[in-house]
Amino acid sequence: MNAVGNEGESRTIAVAIQDSNSVAQSTPKGPVLKLRPTVLVATTSCWYPTARLAMALASAGCKVEMVCPKSHPVRKTKVVRRTHVYRGLAPLTSFARAIAITQPDFIVSGDDLATQHLHRLHAREKRNGRAESSICALIERSLGAPESFSVVNARAAFMDLAHQEGLRVPPTQVIRNIDDLRTWVACTGLPTVLKADGTSGGDGVRIAYTPTEAERFFKELQAPPLLARAGKRALVDQDKTLVWPSILRRRSVVNAQAFVAGREATSAVVCWNGAVLAGLHFEVVNKASSAGHATVLRVIENSEMSTAVEAMARRLSLSGLYGFDFMLEAETGNAYLVEINPRSTQVGHLSLGPGRDIPAALYAALSGKAVEEAPKITEKDTIALFPQEWIRDTESPFLRLAYHDIPLEEPELIRDCVSNYQKQSAWYAKSVRKPVSSAPRPSQPMTAPAKHRAVGLDWGRK
Repeated sequence: MNAVGNEGESRTIAVAIQDSNSVAQSTPKGPVLKLRPTVLVATTSCWYPTARLAMALASAGCKVEMVCPKSHPVRKTKVVRRTHVYRGLAPLTSFARAIAITQPDFIVSGDDLATQHLHRLHAREKRNGRAESSICALIERSLGAPESFSVVNARAAFMDLAHQEGLRVPPTQVIRNIDDLRTWVACTGLPTVLKADGTSGGDGVRIAYTPTEAERFFKELQAPPLLARAGKRALVDQDKTLVWPSILRRRSVVNAQAFVAGREATSAVVCWNGAVLAGLHFEVVNKASSAGHATVLRVIENSEMSTAVEAMARRLSLSGLYGFDFMLEAETGNAYLVEINPRSTQVGHLSLGPGRDIPAALYAALSGKAVEEAPKITEKDTIALFPQEWIRDTESPFLRLAYHDIPLEEPELIRDCVSNYQKQSAWYAKSVRKPVSSAPRPSQPMTAPAKHRAVGLDWGRK
């Protein structure tokens, strides 16, 4: 079986795409101009932030449907019209069927793998001589120019393009073997950063301080997923995305990047045909782990970050939701662009005033109406993400001092989130936790297993 699936899945995909193209007339790549545009949120994982994004898109005026794993927390909300099951063993079939049934005006990708699936659907249509089909137009309208697809999925290629744009970036190179790695370390020195393509939230990032560490991390990042890990994800998390890479022993592309000492920062934007419509810029205050996703963020204005994001959106002719990560150099404060996230990030639902409301800007582009931002959620500049910071430390002062982003309008979502955390913690801790009897509120201290707060749960992504 190849990256798409077996012959049976290929035939099913073809039927689903044919259905989609026959039902939907060929549409332009520009705005669809509907008063209630339909947005399909596509995700392969049960990440909590995609549920929050679906809520924000619905609040902005969109009709929202989602293709997602059957245990996704969005099913605990009232905002999604329909959900369509994502099956990790037949990923493109799942996406093609959801598109055929939904007939969306726009697709929002919730994770890197979902973006890769959409790219492969587009490539399959093009190979079959249907580059002008409605499904290709939809994917291009949602993600941007197809020429950008290979670049946003390859860290080194993206960094090379950013360098061509004259942006401040650290040297980055694909590392194919140990000899490449040793040459890189000899030339650039230590520490050095190793990153695997197609990963996010720090899962595929290591910082090596010694040559021995660098070689060990390279082997870990390049190696296919262990069968035991894939089995655990499939059985406990109901996530089968690692099954085929594990069975086929598929190795990851590993990149080395020069280390920049400083503070992490991140941007989330929505683009349309290369123009940035709205954006959020943050400095990272706290993280789930040294290489993990952010849990507390501080709103900032940084002209160098904004300029870099606008330049890359324009160069790649991006459409849709994207994230950009930076390092703010300790000695100078210079902003180094270090990577792109070709999907929505965990802060995309936040409404922080004019020019800082991503769902409102997307709705305006799809409907042709003027942008009507939602009320600003807080005047505080520091935001503690729920449940990310609570999971990191239940006694964190940021839960009291910062704006704690709890979705009080969806108590079942909160309850499900806390309950699932305890269930997954029990797996890692090998102990039994008591069930949650009620949803936490800001005035109620929330409790979690004290000795297992830092387990690697996929609650958010930078």
